[in-house]
This record gives sequence, C-alpha cells and structure tokens, in this order.
Amino acid sequence: MAPRWCHVLFDAALEYDTPKYVHIKSKKVGLINRLFQLCIIAYIVGYVIVLSKGYQEFDNVISTVTTKVKGVSYTNLSALDPAVVTVDDTTPYDRLWDVADYIIPPQMQNSFFIMTNMILTVDQTQGTCAEDPGMFGANCTVDDNCKKGEPVINGNGVMTGNCIDNPEYEGTKSCEILAWCPVEKDIKPGPRLDKPVLYEAANFTVLLKNSISFPKFGFSKRNILESSNETFLKECHYDSRDPDLQFCPIFRLGDIVREAGEDFEKLAFEGGVMGIFIEWNCNLDKSGDECKPHYKFRRLDNPTAKIAKGFNFRFAYKYKINETDEYRTLTKAYGILYEVVVTGEAGKFSVIPLFLNIGSGLALLSLATIMCDIVVLYILKKREYYREHKYLYVDDLDDAAGEYREFDKSENDAPPKPINQAMEHDMQTMYNSTSDLDGTTRGSSES
Repeated sequence: MAPRWCHVLFDAALEYDTPKYVHIKSKKVGLINRLFQLCIIAYIVGYVIVLSKGYQEFDNVISTVTTKVKGVSYTNLSALDPAVVTVDDTTPYDRLWDVADYIIPPQMQNSFFIMTNMILTVDQTQGTCAEDPGMFGANCTVDDNCKKGEPVINGNGVMTGNCIDNPEYEGTKSCEILAWCPVEKDIKPGPRLDKPVLYEAANFTVLLKNSISFPKFGFSKRNILESSNETFLKECHYDSRDPDLQFCPIFRLGDIVREAGEDFEKLAFEGGVMGIFIEWNCNLDKSGDECKPHYKFRRLDNPTAKIAKGFNFRFAYKYKINETDEYRTLTKAYGILYEVVVTGEAGKFSVIPLFLNIGSGLALLSLATIMCDIVVLYILKKREYYREHKYLYVDDLDDAAGEYREFDKSENDAPPKPINQAMEHDMQTMYNSTSDLDGTTRGSSES
C-alpha cells in the first residue's frame, strides 16, 4: 500500500482552483483598496511616466575627445638654497619646459599626461658600474655574493661577479653590474621635499574638444557651443560657479584638481590619476540648444595607499657624442594622468514605450487586490468571517456523498438541478455578498 503522503501529493497535483468574487460592503476595506490603487497609480504616473520619462525612447551617447595643452615654465634649482635641494647636480633641471617636454606621449586617446616632477640621469652610457645599494640583493661583502650573469632583482643591470666599493655611497660595497652607467639615484630633486619641480603646471591649460552624437535620433553636437566665438575661447577658463563660464571648454589643471577636492602640489609630487567626466543628458523633445555638457571631476587612484602610491614611469632620450659613443638621458617621470570619460543619454517621445508602461501599470494594479486580500484575510478583526466566505471547497461528483438526481431532458433549456442538498447550498453561497453592517450574509433565498 502506498504511503499516505503519496495520496496527499497525488490529490494536490490533481486539484484545480478557480477565482471566486466576494463583494464586501465595508467602508474600511473599500478605503484600504482605494489607497493601494492610488499608491500604484501615483507610482506609475508620477515616477515611471513623468520623472523617469516613460513616454520616451532612449539612446546612449557616442563620443570622441581630443585635447590640446598649453603652458610654459622655467625651473632654476641652482638659484635655491642648497639645503633644500636633494640632488648634487642641478644643471639638468635649470631649463625651460614647454608642451613638447612635459606632455608624454604627445597624443593619447581620451586622456593626456602632464609630467610635474622628475628624476633626471644624464649622459648614461653602457658599461660597468656599482649597483644602487638600495636595490634588493645589491649589497655585498665578497665576490661570492654577486652571482655572475644574474640580474639584480628590480635593479639596473646584470651582475659581473665582482663586489666593489660604491663611489656614490662612501663606506658601502655593492655588486658590479653591466648596465647604463651611472645608474639612476632614485631621489626626487624638488625645491622642497614635498614640492614638485613643475609646480607651475597648475596654471597650464587644456582645451577639451568633445564631439557627441545620438545616432538613433540623428543628433550631434560639440561641447564648444555655437554661441561661442574665438574671443571667448581665448579669454575664458572653466568655472563651475560662474554661469557664463561653466560651459567653457578650457580648463586650468589646478582648477580640475581643486574641483575634485585635492591639493595640486601634493598630487603632482608623487603623481596620480584624475578623472574628467563629461555628462550629456538631453531631452530632445525640447530645443537642441538646451542639450549641454556638464563637467565633474574626481581622483581615480588611491591617495591613501601605503605602498606603490602615485603614478610614474621611465623613458629615455638617446644621442651620440663624437658620432660613435651612444649616450642617453633617463627620465623617471612623475605626473598626473587625466582620463576623460564621456557618458550620456538622450530621450525622445515615442508611443511604444508609453503604451508599454501604461500596460505594465494596469497589470500592476492587480497588486492592490492582493494586498487588500492580505489585510482582509489576515489582519482585520473579522478575518475569520471574511475567510469563511472567501474560500469554497467542492469535492468531485464521484466522491460526493448523497443521492443522485437525474436531469429531466423534457425540460428544454432548463439548467441542471443540483445533485444533492450539500452542493445546492454551495452553489447558493457562491453568489452571496457579505456585509459589515450586521455581520450576516445577504443573497437570494432558496425557492
């Protein structure tokens, strides 16, 4: 014999539920139902259609950005107090810097790099010299500490197998290496220990030329507004607090950093990454002149990192002396990488999203009935009374107890009579209405 639970599962699988409508004459229940409906309608009309513009179709922006930086600076470390200069030879730093010197590389896609601090190692040539003792594994006491042919980890060259005195650090011995000599001394020069060499880069400017389009609507525009002219572009600098300048496409590098809540000199000393965000959110149901860019700025790297903070890289300029010997100037460049990120969305009226949102809103109104049923059947004091009239359980005819009554076929178009008294009572209560006036049911009486 099959277990009892098998019969329960089998019976449950072969049951059928059909909706039953119960009309409740109650001001309290009616008010709750209307409140639920009003909330859903307010959400659909107020938020979905009005605030979220559910009557529009949208398209994402396609963008291109070009940059042009301008600015010059002259640095003269030899004129400073030697006590605040950390390098022995200041000659490489006494020079004029223009765009070709501090923009590396000259062109980048949607970004640009400004060198603000540097370590210069001039007149390097390939040969043998002592490794920087600050490198891991470079210090030694005997030749056996320097394995010939093996590179110094994160160092500047390959060991020759000799342990020699380091002329740059008196009383220190380090492994001899085959490398570009003399090796780099990783000490920032600085007019101060916390001030970059090119601190005047804060006054350099960048022109951002941003062209955008929304291909679905055949709309395109630039961040240089049509109302601008050459005189305006020569004189304006972006200022978020000035309505006349908040759409100027020329930015001071220091202002970008300040708008992000950072200190330019601190950022320029170690280097970092800044984000320039251009937002295009356009309502094309209005005039295209009202589609304008909005600028935001934020630092993208982690300023509180304990190790490997900032941003730097190395590059070299090679040249020959006496047309035979090859030399190079090695530059370890610290600076600010500016990343330009363009985002945006345009909307325009369309009947398709409008009808879709209205249709989904009408379907959402069924939630009002569900929520009202929960209140009526589980929260109100008369929940047992309402539950009694909400649910009706009907057994199959083959399982129902009672006598059968045959249908008289001579009664044309007459409805079939109830099978027994129990089912006759159930059919009658299906059309009953409930009332909170006296706590009793009302409906048609049996004939």
